[in-house]
Amino acid sequence: MSEIIATSDSKLQHFPITLMPSAMGLIGLSVVFMKFQHIFQVDFPIGQGLLYLVSAYFILVMTTYGIRTLRYPSDVARDFNHPIRVNFFPAISICFLLFSISYTDAGHLQIAKILWLIGTPLHLFLLLVILHGWFHNNYDLKMFNPAWFIPVVGPLLVPVVGVEFFNSEISWFFFSIGILYWIMLMAVLLNRIFFNMPMAPKLLPTLFILIAPPAVGFISYLKLTNTLDPAARILFYFGVFTTLMLLSMIGKFRKVPFFLSWWAYTFPLAAFTLSNVMMYKATKLPFYKGAVFVLTIITTLVVLLVLIRTIMEVTKGKICVPED
Repeated sequence: MSEIIATSDSKLQHFPITLMPSAMGLIGLSVVFMKFQHIFQVDFPIGQGLLYLVSAYFILVMTTYGIRTLRYPSDVARDFNHPIRVNFFPAISICFLLFSISYTDAGHLQIAKILWLIGTPLHLFLLLVILHGWFHNNYDLKMFNPAWFIPVVGPLLVPVVGVEFFNSEISWFFFSIGILYWIMLMAVLLNRIFFNMPMAPKLLPTLFILIAPPAVGFISYLKLTNTLDPAARILFYFGVFTTLMLLSMIGKFRKVPFFLSWWAYTFPLAAFTLSNVMMYKATKLPFYKGAVFVLTIITTLVVLLVLIRTIMEVTKGKICVPED
């Protein structure tokens, strides 16, 4: 019995913050299904059902991490001071914002508003703390990877339903942060990729994060302006190009063994699918309706693949272990 307790404590001590993007991907898929149901007039509420399941999963993950924080505060502090893992903490506030979007689509507006009111200030707080570290710590450029985009482009999610709850100036504030920091970090990332040593294999899946800023930015911009103008088209088509660019590298990604970083494939694909939903609504072109159908299938298959591989690794005891 003592050995079982010791093993459980060890697993809790090493419960990874890098698991949080799994909730992001699953919430994104629930929104994709709800949009799919609406466009293709599907009566079966698979999106709503998935939303409730993911809500329970998120509560479980948050509760477990909360217990870890109470039991092993020094380990959590070590993660927060790590130049890569710190960028996954804002995934918590991003999940609240994504749940706000998902519950809005499910018709639970009061719940959605409460979630937005939690996620928005929490993300701003985490962003300010993380930026303080970026400004005052001396990081090696080889530590930089697309995961660093998570805290600074999270604000792009605020306007998606924020424009429905409060004055649009709040949403413009967050949109401006996300767009400008995305552009600045993109320049840093290209410098790191083009002129420095290649990223470690476990970080390669994070390149898919590059799809999210233009895709989510496009959705937010349409929500803020209600206009498919040149700026909106630039955001959308840059997202299209980024997706095509990454798909052209599929051979590289297929060689990457399983890491929790595989979850980086999921939310960006969901965001890109949703950007095509918005493009179809704005243009009514059949091409985009077909794209939504195909992308929904692809996103679903990718999420299922990563979910199954994660469960397999959990059963083998390879998840809650010390990270390099």
